[in-house]
Formats: sequence, structure tokens, C-alpha cells
Amino acid sequence: MSSAAFHLPAYFDYLATFSWALSGAIVAMRKRFDIVGVFVVALLTSMGGSILRDGLFLQRQPPVLTDIVYLPLILAAAVLISLFRHNIANRPVVDQLIGTIDAIGTPAFAVVGLQLALGAGIPLPGVILVGAVCGVGGGVLRDLIVREIPYILQPGQFYALVVLLACCAFLLLTLALHLAPTAAAWATIALFFIVRTLTIRYNWQTRALIGDD
Repeated sequence: MSSAAFHLPAYFDYLATFSWALSGAIVAMRKRFDIVGVFVVALLTSMGGSILRDGLFLQRQPPVLTDIVYLPLILAAAVLISLFRHNIANRPVVDQLIGTIDAIGTPAFAVVGLQLALGAGIPLPGVILVGAVCGVGGGVLRDLIVREIPYILQPGQFYALVVLLACCAFLLLTLALHLAPTAAAWATIALFFIVRTLTIRYNWQTRALIGDD
């Protein structure tokens, strides 16, 4: 399977990177980090998924090392959040903003990982794994660096299952329905955003396997 057949425009990766960088910068700002800390957390958050994807699975150089756009993009996100630092203390608004950013950045990163894995000729189960890790890897590193249990590992509103649903939807649209990759990617992002919004609206949750009693 050729990589050209599943090529997505670079702006998908830029969109995901900027979104996740904003998310990381907001979390770092709330943790009272200085500007260096804010940038580092933004960097790990936005590039964590691609570093795991490329370093562990695809064995290629991460784009942050090969494309001059990424570091200025991440720096811009950190500076932008620093300019609005006095509004970061408004916790409900900030939580909603992070949730919205993640709902855009997660599926965007996932579809980039999926198309790269497809281009590398990886079998479909591996493609889904690469897409899922690419989608959630940055959030996991973000939580670890600020000493929190990663959100994806805790009982709570559906997240990991929605990521897997988005990955399967993209593969169905491209491989089975032969939809153009760009259209399939936007449809996947829209599906993830809708399902994630419904999950938050109706508080659909997972449960711990062992209860407190």
C-alpha cells in the first residue's frame, strides 16, 4: 500500500500540533510553571504522540526534527497562552477549553498516524494501534510530566473507546468506501468531536473494575 494513496495535507499535522501545544501550555500554566516549563510541556504534549509513533513503530525521524514549522508553531502556542495567563485561573472555562482542544487534536493526530502506518504497509491491527498511540500519546506525556495519572487510564468519561472508534471509522471510509483521505479525515474529526461532545453532555462513563466497597 503506497504512502501516496493515503497522503494527507501537512496542515492536518500542524492543526493537531498547535491544538495539543495549546493544551499542554494551559496545563503547565495552571501548574504555575515558568515560560520554559510552559514551552517544554507544550512541546512534549504536542510532539509526544509523533515521537512515540516514529521512534517505536515506524522507525523514522520525528517531524519536529525535519520540519522547521513545528518548533515555531509550538513556541507560538506557548506565547499565546502566556498572554492570557490571568484568565487561566478560571477553572471551569479552562477545563472546557482543554476538552475542546483535545477533541480536535486527538482525532487529527490519530488520522495522521493512521495514514503513515497505512503507507508503511503495516497490517490493520497495527495501523489502529499506531493511530491510537499517535492520538493519545501527547496527552499521556502531558499528564505524566505534571505528575498526574494519565486521564486515559482512569475511570471516567469515554475517551479511549472514542479514539478507537475514530480510527476504525477512518479505515472504513478510506479502505472500504474509498473516500478521499482528506474528506475521510475531516469526517473522522467531526465524528470524534460529536461523540466526545455527547459523552461529556450525557456523562457516559467507564467504571473501575474493583469498587470501593
